[in-house]
Amino acid sequence: MIVRQFIEWVRGARAQERAEATAALARAYIYSELSPDDRAAAEGAMLVLLDDPWPLVRRALADVFGASPDAPAAVVYALAGDLPEIAAPVLALSPLLVDADLIDAVATGGSMVQSAIASRAALPRSVAAAIAEVGAAEACLVLLNNGEADIGPFSLDRIVERYGHLAEIREPLSVRNDLSAAARQALVTKLGESLAGYAIGREWLDVDNALRIAREACEKMTVALAAETPDAEMRPLIRHLRESGQLTTGLILRALLSGHLELVEAALAELSDLPLARVSGLLHDRGGASLQALFKRAGLPESTFAAFRVALEVCHEIGFADSMGTAARLRRRMVERVLTRCETDTGATEQLLILLRRFAMESAREEARQFCDELLAEEAVAVLNHELIAA
Repeated sequence: MIVRQFIEWVRGARAQERAEATAALARAYIYSELSPDDRAAAEGAMLVLLDDPWPLVRRALADVFGASPDAPAAVVYALAGDLPEIAAPVLALSPLLVDADLIDAVATGGSMVQSAIASRAALPRSVAAAIAEVGAAEACLVLLNNGEADIGPFSLDRIVERYGHLAEIREPLSVRNDLSAAARQALVTKLGESLAGYAIGREWLDVDNALRIAREACEKMTVALAAETPDAEMRPLIRHLRESGQLTTGLILRALLSGHLELVEAALAELSDLPLARVSGLLHDRGGASLQALFKRAGLPESTFAAFRVALEVCHEIGFADSMGTAARLRRRMVERVLTRCETDTGATEQLLILLRRFAMESAREEARQFCDELLAEEAVAVLNHELIAA
């Protein structure tokens, strides 16, 4: 009887009154002890209200039923397909929607719909994968900030690939512990491209110089990243560098001149298609003919063979990198030895000499910065000791 009276009244009521009355009816459906007949009548009334032209009426239903497991399923499913601002609370909260419902909504909905789904508690991996694959940048950002979402490695890679050029996306990605080394390197590349584009757009640098500086910075960061990469992730990182065209002779030479032999071994093994143990043995053996055969099989330019041989000799003399920090920096003594040898080598190209001179300048500046940092640290310790003695 009450529901019948409600239906009669709502047909002539104003929009705001209809919205308030609809919310009251929805709350009564969930929290009141209605008879089976009244409950069925209430559900029928709410199904009729789904056709109300005023969005606030349907939003009132969505607000009440959004998180309720006792909401009428037919009403919830209809609300989930309504306007984005009406569907959002249902898509974000309703326990009645299964993974397939959510995946379909991600595929057909816009940014607001996708963001609502991305915010769901305990979001399953399959739905997160759908958002990573087709979701808007805003939805992917919500997903990354959802600490309860189960995001698989492949989904993280896709977000990096699609939106790694956006600073607001890079920030939450960079602090994740489950991001692969290959994905981190891709973020470095995206950052370099963004900075180069910005410098070109502001006319601070011409195109060639901006791209060169960005490339060199990316190579430096890649070697630093590889120095922190676990052995299990080294080969996938190298494969990513090769597929993206970044596994260049210059990068391998930089790694060797930094004393990071693990990266060099993995790179040559990938390029030569030889077992890692075999490549490692050849590099440590230092045999002239075997080394040359390895370099040739890996596709390195013949003009660089001498640089690699000298670098290996110096590595064996002074030792390889013994920490992440040293493996990430060019070693000045090694660079200067290689440059001196190559300057007297008739087979060395001008392009190689230019690269080695840049390495020499970079290593000299890094050594100077490290020297200054050590001086400041020693001065700070001396001041502290003086104060302690005076006290």
